[in-house]
Amino acid sequence: MEHDRTDPEAARARLARVLERAVPGHVDVEAVIPLSGGANSLTYAVDAVRDGQPWRLILQVTPPGQTTDGMPRAVQAALQTRAGNAGVRVAPVIAVLTPQDGLGEGFVMAFVEGETLAPRWLRDDGYAQARAAMLADCAESLARIHAIGAEAVTDLSLSVRTPQAQLDDLREIYDRCDGAVPVFELAFAELAARLPGGDLTLVHGDFRSGNFIVGESGLAAVVDWELAHIGHPLLDLGWLSTNTWRFGQSQMPVGGFAEREAFYAAYEAAGGRPVDRESVLAFEMLGSLRWGVMCMQMGAAHLSGDVASVERAAIARRVSETEADILYMLKHGAL
Repeated sequence: MEHDRTDPEAARARLARVLERAVPGHVDVEAVIPLSGGANSLTYAVDAVRDGQPWRLILQVTPPGQTTDGMPRAVQAALQTRAGNAGVRVAPVIAVLTPQDGLGEGFVMAFVEGETLAPRWLRDDGYAQARAAMLADCAESLARIHAIGAEAVTDLSLSVRTPQAQLDDLREIYDRCDGAVPVFELAFAELAARLPGGDLTLVHGDFRSGNFIVGESGLAAVVDWELAHIGHPLLDLGWLSTNTWRFGQSQMPVGGFAEREAFYAAYEAAGGRPVDRESVLAFEMLGSLRWGVMCMQMGAAHLSGDVASVERAAIARRVSETEADILYMLKHGAL
C-alpha cells in the first residue's frame, strides 16, 4: 500500500480485485485509512462495499523495503485461521496478498468491533461487564490454543523454542547490548535453575492484555500472532501475568483483570494442562526479564543511531521498573 500513495485509486482497485478473488460478488473499495505503523507492520482500515452492503476490513502489511525476519504474513494468516477453527476468538482472515497483487506482503481480515487500548478497558466503568468475563474468555482461549498441538502446525514450520532456549536467546541479546545489570544477572541465574522442561505445544508468544480486542461482553479477538511458536504452555500464562502488562492494575496479577488461582482453575477446566504453581511463577519472572531486555534493546538501537527514536529512548528508561519487579519476586516469590 505504501508504494501506491501517489496513486491511491489504483491501490483501491488492486485491493478490490484481491477481495473479489476471495469472496463471491462484486466489491468496491472506497477508502484505505492508515491506523498505525510500526517497525514490523502497517495497519489500515478498509471501507469496502460488497454487493451494495458496507464491509469493514483490516489490512496488515509489512512495511515496504523491509525483509521479513520473523513469521511470514501468509503463515500468520494460516495460523490465525487454524486458531479460529479451533474455537479461539480471532478476526477471520479474508484474503492473503500475493506478489502479483502489487500491494506488498500481508493479508486482509474482518474488522472486529471493540477496544484495543488495555488501560481503557481495564479501568473504565463502561467495561465492567467485559472485565468480569475476561477471566473465563482468556482462560478458554489459551486452553484452546495449547490444545492445537505441535503436530497440527508442522507444515507451517514454526520455530521450536524450549524455555532454556528462550533464556539463552535473551542472554545473547543482553550481552549484545553490553548488559551490566546486576539484577538481570541474578534473574538469569535463578531462571536457569527454575525453568522446567516438559512437552511443548503451540503457544501464542505474545498473549497479553495489550493484544486483545475487548467488546462490551468480553474478549472479542486475540490479535498479533507473529510471535507464535512451539514452546512451553506456561510461557503464555507467565507473560499474561507479567507486571508490565497489568497496566497499573497490579492487584489483579493475571493481565490486570484476574486472580492467579481463579485463572489457573478456569484454564484447567477449559482443557488446559495442569498448572505447576512454582513453574508458572518462574515464567512470570522470565516475562519481566524479557521485557527488561527488550527495553535495553530499544535503548541500544536509539543510542547507536540505528533507529533514532525518542519513543525507544523513553521505553529504555523502563529497565529500572523491571529491576524492581524482579527484586521483589526474588525476595517474595510472586509480585
